[in-house]
Parts: sequence; structure tokens; C-alpha cells
Amino acid sequence: MPEPSYLTALRESYDTVAADYAQIVPKPRELDPVSRAMLAAFAETVRTDERGPLADLGCGPGHITAHLAGLGASVQGIDLSPNMVEQARRAYPTLSFTVGSMTALPLPDAALGGILAYYSTHHTPPESLPQLYAEFHRALAPGGHLMLAGHVGEDECRRPAQAYGGHPVSYEFHILPAGRLAALLQRAGFTVTARLTQEPAEGARWASATLLAHKPDTDTGPDTDPDADQGRSPGC
Repeated sequence: MPEPSYLTALRESYDTVAADYAQIVPKPRELDPVSRAMLAAFAETVRTDERGPLADLGCGPGHITAHLAGLGASVQGIDLSPNMVEQARRAYPTLSFTVGSMTALPLPDAALGGILAYYSTHHTPPESLPQLYAEFHRALAPGGHLMLAGHVGEDECRRPAQAYGGHPVSYEFHILPAGRLAALLQRAGFTVTARLTQEPAEGARWASATLLAHKPDTDTGPDTDPDADQGRSPGC
């Protein structure tokens, strides 16, 4: 089956920007206290629940992966971009980083106790989010935990020509309301347990949201209602 064009664009773009991205994006110590607290709470939840290791999906250069490891989590990083994974392996040689797509994780069913998707799913077209969340659900053990964080707002799609030091990129990114993301997680079979919205920082365009969810111990599977909102929004 051919790879979706958005994944090809995403890989090529992040391969191009990887070195500068690793220097430009904030390190965990530079995040605001609330964001650091949410990461710490999630790491503690997964660690103490002991249902399996934690995967940082779309890990980029590995900064958050290493932060979670420092909090005592058994964690691995997975990223679509080989150059991003190279950056991560170079910076954090004692940790495990794998090239792979979060849409088809290189993991067996129920292999994980936790999944972190930290500002890493916004390049997924809204109509593909149900399949993405279904893959998260598949890879989590019953009772496993998910933390999803990213920018939120009214429906918006942007297609920048340059990013991270002026490098050419060809990806799109999508902004959706937090409520729609929560509804899609529920339809994928998750129980959403918490939602935190942070207003835009000074000079920022969008608010941010962190959603915490878990896969129920007794899993009834996803909602397959064909009339349900599947995340559709206007394209770029």
C-alpha cells in the first residue's frame, strides 16, 4: 500500500530541519511550570501503574524522551524522520530511539503502558485522526495511559513554506478544538480523564491543550458509528 503523501512530506521536511530543530525547540527545563508538571504527573502514572513501558511518539531529537527517563520512566522514542532519530541517538546514546510511523507502530498489540504524543499529531489530517487514535489504542495494554498535547483552536489548516531556521518544508498542520479531539479519543475507545487548556502565551497565536486518557481494562473497542464526526474539517 503506498504511503500517504502527508507522511512523505512530513518525513522529508523534518529530515531537512532536524539539526536546527534540535537547537531551536525548547528543552523541557524551558517549558512553563504547568507543562512540566503535566509531564511529571504522566510519567509517575505510567511508572507506578506498571502496565508496560512508555513510548514518546514523534519524539524528534529526544529531549522529552530523555526528560521522561530522568523522571524514572522506562521510555523509548519513535519518530518518522531518520535524521531526527539520528539527532536523538547522538544526544542521548543510552536511550532507545526507533524510526517508525505512529500510524503503524513497530510494536505488537498491547505492548505499552503509556503513550505520549507531545505536539506531534497536528500534522495528521483531521480525517485520519480516527485511524491514528485506533493505532494508539491497539498498542496500549488494557488500562494503559495516553497523554496528548498540542495547540488547539477553531478549525484551521496552515501550510508554511519555511520553518526552523528558514528551511523549506512541505507539510501541513491542523488546529482543531480540544473538544473535538476528546470526542475522537472517546470514539476510538479511550476514556478521557482530564483536560487542561492553557491560554496563548504572550505573542502566541493558539491556546494549548493537554488531554489525559486511558484504555479501559474491559475494552469494548471503538465506536464504529458511520454517522459520527470523524474529524473532518476544511482543508488547506
